[in-house]
Amino acid sequence: MPFVSVKMLEGRTKEQKRKLIKSISKSVSDSLSIDESHVWVVVEEFPADEWGLGGEIACDRIKSVKEAGK
Repeated sequence: MPFVSVKMLEGRTKEQKRKLIKSISKSVSDSLSIDESHVWVVVEEFPADEWGLGGEIACDRIKSVKEAGK
């Protein structure tokens, strides 16, 4: 049974995670010619202050990107 782990920043809706899990399961199923029911997917969410990106804490980077877009 394939096991897929997705790590991402928190904030997605349950419906977005539902779509993501379905999409991953279908892709793995199609690629390996197995039934989707055999594909395990786990989604782990983390606060933006626990991740870094480009030398910055992710929450600071997100804030600066949002401010630049205003």
